[in-house]
Amino acid sequence: MSTLVNDQPVTLPRIGDKAPDFKAPTTHGEINFSEWQGQDWVVLFSHPADFTPVCSTELTEFGRRSEEFKKRNTKLIGISIDSVHSHLAWTQNLAKILNVKLPFPLIADLTTDVSRKYGMIHPGESATVTVRALFVIDPKRTVRAIIYYPLNTGRNVDEVIRLLDALQTADKNGVACPVNWKPGDKVIVPPPKTEKEVAARNALQGVQRLDFYLVKKSL
Repeated sequence: MSTLVNDQPVTLPRIGDKAPDFKAPTTHGEINFSEWQGQDWVVLFSHPADFTPVCSTELTEFGRRSEEFKKRNTKLIGISIDSVHSHLAWTQNLAKILNVKLPFPLIADLTTDVSRKYGMIHPGESATVTVRALFVIDPKRTVRAIIYYPLNTGRNVDEVIRLLDALQTADKNGVACPVNWKPGDKVIVPPPKTEKEVAARNALQGVQRLDFYLVKKSL
């Protein structure tokens, strides 16, 4: 999908696309994204600006819960179009006023190169800062989920973790996850695509069969 930012065409990555690679300065030093990611999942998220209130609550919540992401083999990385010096001053301030140290890097995207690659600048919302965009990227560097929030609304970290759990569960077990699914809930057996698969599905034991196309089971 293409859009214009400052009259320049930008292609926005979609679910199923390869996540754009980049090299950029961060609070942990310069990184090459694909090398930094390695074989892990990644949650890449933008914030509008350093030293802003909603962003401060978001970053510190991700910081407080970073171990939950680590247990899911997931790396966190933030980005805004501020400088490394601004990022460093802000993270020091957050540690002082909210008692949270951020264990993940923040990308300094003064050139907006990375923000443009990921479609994080929405001129209708603001032409000078990034919106609250979040990308879930799997170990094959495929974009698996995208969430956008406006400038005045903070994200729900519980939902980000739930989404990660659902994606990883679906991949591991070849299933789908229904509305409001949480770990421990029943999952959905993928619908049949042939008459033979319908027959095989009708023979399944120990499942909750609502109809031939809607079957739930426990893992």
